[in-house]
Amino acid sequence: MPPRDERTPLGQLASVLGHRFRTPETLERAVTHPSATGAGEPDNQRLEFLGDRVLGLVVAEALLAAYPAESEGELAPRFNALVRRETLADVASEIGLGGFLRLGRSEASSGGRKKAAVLADAMEAVIAALYLDGGLPAARAFVLARWQARIDAPAKAPMDAKTRLQEWVQARGQRPPDYTVTGREGPDHAPQFTVEARLETGEAATGTAPSKKQAEQRAADAILRLLGIGGQDDDGE
Repeated sequence: MPPRDERTPLGQLASVLGHRFRTPETLERAVTHPSATGAGEPDNQRLEFLGDRVLGLVVAEALLAAYPAESEGELAPRFNALVRRETLADVASEIGLGGFLRLGRSEASSGGRKKAAVLADAMEAVIAALYLDGGLPAARAFVLARWQARIDAPAKAPMDAKTRLQEWVQARGQRPPDYTVTGREGPDHAPQFTVEARLETGEAATGTAPSKKQAEQRAADAILRLLGIGGQDDDGE
């Protein structure tokens, strides 16, 4: 097994991950965003696909052990919260993964190292790299080290889309989203409102529903999906 040189970025990342890589090139591929490669060159997209499945297996196994009395219906929301992109991005931020990513110039200059979607994808790829290099024990050790506290935490009530978006922008020092009614159709007894949600960074999306409140929720949900961090189809009613 080759020695790990912790003076190199990959060596430092391996140290954070707690694994000595036999094939450092696997880890290098895991931190290589598609924007940093040319046509036909390897990036981390295929590893994302694998890492998503490995994470799901480890988390599902851990939930079964932690909550032996819960039904499938009770375990499912716990599972979804643990494997969603926000959680992956949070863990990536905790270990400083953004600083190790290989990004193209444009992606780096546009804040790619802090984008939730980029971080979540890279986190999945890193989990896959651990699995490919050290098997399921290596991947499981990392996932449990970083996810166990979340697994043990009391289940939270689902958060509506507006609240999730509000917390997301606040965490990044941005102003709250603006919600504007852009349309109203239908008779008084069955109206349909269209609301636009807009962030100070320019992202915008619309939602249509029978009430302004529901339309705002759907617009917020659409922005969350646009940002690549998922939505909940929750009308907040």
